[in-house]
Amino acid sequence: MSDAPSDSLTPHEELFAYAEHVYDVVGFADPVAVRSRTVKAYVKRDRWVEALRKAQNDLGLIYFSWLSAIDWANEVQVGDPPESHVKERFEVLATVADITEGRRVTFTTDLPKDDARIDSLSDVYGGANWFERGAFEMFGIEFVGHPSLRKLYLPEGFEGNPMRKSFPLLSREIRPWPGSVDVEPMPEAGA
Repeated sequence: MSDAPSDSLTPHEELFAYAEHVYDVVGFADPVAVRSRTVKAYVKRDRWVEALRKAQNDLGLIYFSWLSAIDWANEVQVGDPPESHVKERFEVLATVADITEGRRVTFTTDLPKDDARIDSLSDVYGGANWFERGAFEMFGIEFVGHPSLRKLYLPEGFEGNPMRKSFPLLSREIRPWPGSVDVEPMPEAGA
């Protein structure tokens, strides 16, 4: 399939055709999903850098948009546990795009909780540098080969990773999640 849009396809059909094209080019991603007008491709962590390099070189997705993570956990420090059990892991997500057609793909991979490390994308996309530092600091994920993996937001001496669901939040110990809103009663009419 050509990566050029076809005039005979609806925007919805074009997006699904592009998702198939991404799957064909990357070659080792799990079947690509399309949700909310976004193409999402799951790759194994040992092929993370290779997949993003193919996205850049073979799909023309040269713009690095963002990278973050999700802590999938059944036991949480504060709040209600999930209604159903989830596979405990960290999910790392990175979105890249082209700069002409507006196409974007979110690549995702899973990391085991006891081995939260993955190769750095900073040699492929310079823009990944700060995002990886943020994920390192907030989730405790190590980006192997990162040129300067150090704190970005939190003060020196801060211990822990505040985006982990196991991290105790003082504000939630004082007022449980989701917390109730203190609302003062409306004044009496004519008072």
